[in-house]
Amino acid sequence: MLSSLKRLFGRKETESAAIGRRGEREAEKLLKKKGLMILARNWRSGRDEIDIICLDGKAVVFVEVRTRSVDALVSGYDSINRRKREALKRVCRSYFAKMKPRPITLRFDVVEVEHQEGTIGKVRHFSDVPLFSKAVNRSI
Repeated sequence: MLSSLKRLFGRKETESAAIGRRGEREAEKLLKKKGLMILARNWRSGRDEIDIICLDGKAVVFVEVRTRSVDALVSGYDSINRRKREALKRVCRSYFAKMKPRPITLRFDVVEVEHQEGTIGKVRHFSDVPLFSKAVNRSI
């Protein structure tokens, strides 16, 4: 729908954005293959966005997808800096606040997607990446 609106208003998707969207689709395929159920894609709260929200058993999993060139100096996993972590915390808190009933377990995962000139290569899933404190359900 968003791409349709962009076409309607004359905005073209950049090559980088197109590769990022392909990376998100590859990440989603991997998560589904691992048995996770997708709840939301590209969920926004204000200017913040989380790429994928899914369910793994009873755990709600927030997933950030990082699509990087195979020759990038910094891996996708390592590219999540302090500023991005704060934005991710804000969007996750916003989603959590709207949930009824509230889940017992929350988790943050990163999926790193490598590409070479737009062709998708390796897809790596890092589960339970430290973003939330141990007392997440009390502090979120």
